Amino acid sequence: MIRDATPADEAAWRGLWAGYLAFYDHPLPESQVAFTWTRLMDPESPVAVRLACEGDRVLGFAIHLHHPSTWVMGEDCYLEDLFVAPEARGKGLGRALIEDLKAIGRAKGWHRIYWHTEATNTQARALYDQLSEYDGHIRYRTAL
Repeated sequence: MIRDATPADEAAWRGLWAGYLAFYDHPLPESQVAFTWTRLMDPESPVAVRLACEGDRVLGFAIHLHHPSTWVMGEDCYLEDLFVAPEARGKGLGRALIEDLKAIGRAKGWHRIYWHTEATNTQARALYDQLSEYDGHIRYRTAL
C-alpha cells in the first residue's frame, strides 16, 4: 500500500531516512532532519512524502515536490528522494512508489516526473532504466 505520511509515521520515517543518509554517506544534523519532517507534515509546503507500507510496517518513501516549468504549460514533479529498506528491496516497492507519483501527477495535470541518482547506484538504475529513458542530461550543483 502506498499512502501519505501522517505525524504518527515520524519514527518509521526517521529510521528509513537514517538508512538513506547512510547509503549516500551524507549525515545531516538533527536540526535539518527535524526541519525536513516538519516541512513534510506542513500542508502548505510544496515538499511531500508518500510511504510504501506492508501492513503496519513502513518500508519505503518517495519525497517529491511539484513546481511550475518553463518547458511545459503546467507543472513538473521532482522526485527528490526515494528509498526502500534493504530487507524490502526486490519486492517492487520502488516501482510502486514511482508509479504512485505518476498516477498522482496524471490526476493533477503534471506534465513530467524527473529524478537523478548516482552513476554507481546500479540497483536503482536497473529499475529506473525500465521506467524512463536516459535524456542525456548531467546534473551540476553549486553550494551557496
